[in-house]
Amino acid sequence: MRAVIQRVLEASVDVDHDNVSRTGGGLLVLAGFHRDDTEEDIEYIINKILGLRIFDDERGIMNLSVTDVGGEVMLVSQFTLYGDVRKGKRPSYSSAMQPENASEFFHTFVDTFRTRYDRVQEGVFGADMRVSLVNSGPVTILIDSTKLF
Repeated sequence: MRAVIQRVLEASVDVDHDNVSRTGGGLLVLAGFHRDDTEEDIEYIINKILGLRIFDDERGIMNLSVTDVGGEVMLVSQFTLYGDVRKGKRPSYSSAMQPENASEFFHTFVDTFRTRYDRVQEGVFGADMRVSLVNSGPVTILIDSTKLF
């Protein structure tokens, strides 16, 4: 599992010109799922996201987590995080989880996240989303659970 975490002042998701989700300050998480991911990967990624100390403390040092500052979290599925462009110019997504499995996996990710933190919004799996954000910093972190094993 891969996640791109961006510290944001705000984030929103629109589908078909309708706003489906909006957050204030906190994190935007773009999540991609590998065909071999398990719930262990979900737990690892959630623990990392909730523990990331990327918000400033009173001295201006990145020393606080999203839970410490009471920020919101926007979760958006993005299979293109597994795009492989090592050969040719068109990305191969052969290592990405198949859509039918990824849909269920994304919802498990969201549900599990919500059991750990209640300030969570989500995008719409498989939709043509317009994701807007105001990056803060900018601060962008990449987490990959497969580097664990």
